[in-house]
Amino acid sequence: MEYSIRNYEIADLPKLLVLIEKHAEFEKAEFSPDGKEEGLKNALFGPNPKLFCLVAATKETIVGYASYTFDFSTWNAQNFLYMDCLFLEEETRGFGIGEILIEKLKEIGKQNNCVNIQWQTPEFNTRAIKFYNRMGAKGKDKVRFTLTL
Repeated sequence: MEYSIRNYEIADLPKLLVLIEKHAEFEKAEFSPDGKEEGLKNALFGPNPKLFCLVAATKETIVGYASYTFDFSTWNAQNFLYMDCLFLEEETRGFGIGEILIEKLKEIGKQNNCVNIQWQTPEFNTRAIKFYNRMGAKGKDKVRFTLTL
């Protein structure tokens, strides 16, 4: 499979929204497209970007993405890179794209003096957990809470 890894471009937004919806569906999460396009455009391309994104692109379209932010760890007293999402179209899994996306994130983290990369995945996503373990990541048992404001 021929693909490239590159930074997200504004022209990717319509397909990115499709991938985000598929990701939410996979994770059994509620999703509404309302306001997402404008919110993502502002977060990715505003004067002070809050979100960053790499995409896996074929000649025709994007087939996956890894979005991330930078945060600060109280325990480590250092910055870390938080991988918010990593998602690939089902038919593109198994070609090493996820591994390359994570390697790119490791490079970005090092360039930005981050101590580590952190992320989460649902317990039922055993395929991803095996992949992350194979990459050398260590999981922690925690429960994530969301408090609606």
